[in-house]
Amino acid sequence: MERINVGLIGFGTIGSGVVKLLEDSRGIIRERVGAEIVLKKIADKDTERDRGVEIESGLLTQDVSEIIDDPEIAIVIELVGGVDAARKFILKAIEKGKSVVTANKALLSACGGEIFEKAVKSGVDVGFEASVGGGIPVIKALKEGLVANRINSIYGIINGTANYILSEMTHEGGRFEDILKKAQKKGYAEADPTYDVEGIDTAHKLAIMINIAYGASIKYEDIYTEGINGVTSLDIAFAKEFGYRIKLLAIAKEVNGRIEARVHPTMIPADSMLAAVEGVYNAVHISGSAVGSVILYGKGAGMMPTASAVVADVIDICRNIKKGISGRVSPLSYLQENISSIDLREIEDLEVPYYIRFSAIDKPGVLSKISGVLGNHNISISSVIQKDRKIGEVVPVVIVTHQAKERELLAALNDIDKMDVILEKTKYLRIEEKLGSDS
Repeated sequence: MERINVGLIGFGTIGSGVVKLLEDSRGIIRERVGAEIVLKKIADKDTERDRGVEIESGLLTQDVSEIIDDPEIAIVIELVGGVDAARKFILKAIEKGKSVVTANKALLSACGGEIFEKAVKSGVDVGFEASVGGGIPVIKALKEGLVANRINSIYGIINGTANYILSEMTHEGGRFEDILKKAQKKGYAEADPTYDVEGIDTAHKLAIMINIAYGASIKYEDIYTEGINGVTSLDIAFAKEFGYRIKLLAIAKEVNGRIEARVHPTMIPADSMLAAVEGVYNAVHISGSAVGSVILYGKGAGMMPTASAVVADVIDICRNIKKGISGRVSPLSYLQENISSIDLREIEDLEVPYYIRFSAIDKPGVLSKISGVLGNHNISISSVIQKDRKIGEVVPVVIVTHQAKERELLAALNDIDKMDVILEKTKYLRIEEKLGSDS
């Protein structure tokens, strides 16, 4: 039986999962592919640590060139993370005529265009299913399953750390800082959780999905991004009263020929399917012009779910090798010559309902003054909550608006925050009512 040699760069948690899965699924892979996938070499800085998986003597090296320069290795799996070293390894592998599989969303959202262009010119494949959604086949769905559709919208809960924190705050209560520490103790959050809680990891993944969905060449820095560290238990309690849940959403929409791309805490209807996604789970809701709504749900991280996506890419490439082809599906689904820069919609042009929380001195006429300023900026009020009246003290005044333009909202809040009865900067959150409308 034909043998296809693979090299693995990076023998951490996910790399260990890949080694385990290739061994555990050896028989089923052979039956499905008609070839044996052989892990010929593993490169990692640490050659002594026990990863909990058995490997043959001599398989592990510290020298990456033993993989990249080996003419017998057809596929290189990059799992080192980061950008600079990973980019160097991948580009060198492509130059040597090797196909590549990676889970590196930070790299692809920053340098994907360069990597994909070089791969197409070199006649090799790049697999990156594990870069978005862990074990959920989001990339394959966008590249192949929904290829005949115009993508109307994408809504994603695609960071398990952020979703765990917001889920705990919703159901158990507590401050953001305390729940974050709990997440770190459980291993759901990194020691430095910046990328997760500030929305950067989500923006990396959204950039990749947008580039596939719309044939674009944007980078994650182009996406408007807010994190969850400003969400309070008070906001979550008020959201419940209005019938909403707060989630960190990745949102992409086509609006009048322009693409809207944003990541931020969002209020969504409590009875929506995305609102029911709890803990470290991920979900992506895609609306296509022909198929309507599609929801993909599952474990968005972890050793074995991510390894499942990595090995699936390896198998896809092995099938191509057996047929003597490459590039059957372009890296971003669109042909390389049809990838172009796109004009993203400015966040100030956004038009949605808003949740607004004012910290106001409780005295007669305050609500009237606030509503007057909102009205002067064309903002209509849908609902109001004012609790725990304490004349002369600071109390929260919460308003939900009808659909309003963000530019006008910001101007109104700027005026309101100058009032002597407003003692803290006003808090607002965007609301998405119709998730994934099929229209």
